[in-house]
Amino acid sequence: MLSAKDNEMLTRTGAGTPMGDLFRRFWLPVLLSQELPEPDCAPLRVKVMGEDLIAFRDTQNRVGLVEPHCPHRGANLFFGRNEHGGIRCAFHGWKFDVGGQCLEMPTMARNEAYESIRARMRLRSYPTQEAGGFVWAYMGPPEHMPELPQMEFMTVAPAQRYVSKKLQQCNWAQACEGALDTAHFSFLHMSVGDDMEDTMKVINQSEAAASGDKDRVRWLKNDGLPRFTVTEHDAGLLLGAARTADRGDLYWRISQFMLPSHALAPNAFPGENYHGQTFVPITDELCWIYCYTWNPERPLTNAERERFSQGHTVHAAVDANWVPIRNRDNDYLIDRAEQKYRSYTGIKGVSEQDACIQDSQGFIADRTREHLGPTDLGIVRFRRLMLDLAKGLAAGQEPSAANKPESYLLRSGGTVAPGTLPLADVMTARFGDPIGRVGAA
Repeated sequence: MLSAKDNEMLTRTGAGTPMGDLFRRFWLPVLLSQELPEPDCAPLRVKVMGEDLIAFRDTQNRVGLVEPHCPHRGANLFFGRNEHGGIRCAFHGWKFDVGGQCLEMPTMARNEAYESIRARMRLRSYPTQEAGGFVWAYMGPPEHMPELPQMEFMTVAPAQRYVSKKLQQCNWAQACEGALDTAHFSFLHMSVGDDMEDTMKVINQSEAAASGDKDRVRWLKNDGLPRFTVTEHDAGLLLGAARTADRGDLYWRISQFMLPSHALAPNAFPGENYHGQTFVPITDELCWIYCYTWNPERPLTNAERERFSQGHTVHAAVDANWVPIRNRDNDYLIDRAEQKYRSYTGIKGVSEQDACIQDSQGFIADRTREHLGPTDLGIVRFRRLMLDLAKGLAAGQEPSAANKPESYLLRSGGTVAPGTLPLADVMTARFGDPIGRVGAA
């Protein structure tokens, strides 16, 4: 469990909070690029870590992320006109570029003071970059702005990746912890019966079922007490969970946590698709989860893309506003008969099952009431790392991971190995490197 003070620090990300300051030392996705589909398209409201902002794509295809209120009379620029290299306030025509600089003030006389006044009129703005199908923003001190992290899904061709996002109706930390707690698969996503054919149907939105590998599913089903090994590295944590397989082997499901809030899923065997998620606070009680699937060896098929768009693995079935069809407000469309006879949840979809349980802990989980056990080792290490870094930053120590973008080029996944092998050797056999660096082999 955590103290109330530490739980508060872990979960609060508003401006000026220790965790908020830590998050602001890193680039974060704030939109899908497709949400701003063309130059001079309509602006969008964006809320990140409690800050209300406006995003727009200008005539030169640059993305601006700026405060929403015009400095003239406070009109909201969401209602502004995106035109000719800037966004123009609909109230009196003041116009601003992607950096927040005022370009025109039609209500001011063009006398000798005009340029001096115009130069002082600026919107608060944040730097943006596009990579991997996302618009990324840096919201921290300019003097500490790092390079973008070099995550593998950002490096492959667009045909080899699929990205989406989904609203999560709880605090970022418990959503992220759900991704790192891989012990839950033996129950949350599983069938209750012994029929393997039915089990494969129940978990048909998981990668294990998509592969058709009944052994993997059987090992998950039969061993609900995986043994965890956690290793710290330059970008975060490597988390290995070993379950009993056959003939003395262990089935390893290996995930990655990368600062401040990226998690790579533990599913992929060689040749299969890799999956990851990034958890971005909207407020302390809501977050966006940015989801990405990629295959470093081939383009994704149309059938795969269709599955992802309908909800598969980390991707949820969502409406036009990226809100999951099954959500907190409609009890995730739970089917009690399905729960009684077939599955532990009665809820369709791996993503939706995760969301239900994470949301059920409360908008902000009360970690002072927990009773943790051996399968919670990864959660303990995650919390310790985040709190130590937030406290360190408050004391003047910058997070080193932010300035090591190459350390984010990692893979996670699954494998079967002799039960005598330690995790570092398992990783080397599976990925060619003891912590899963891409291209290390």
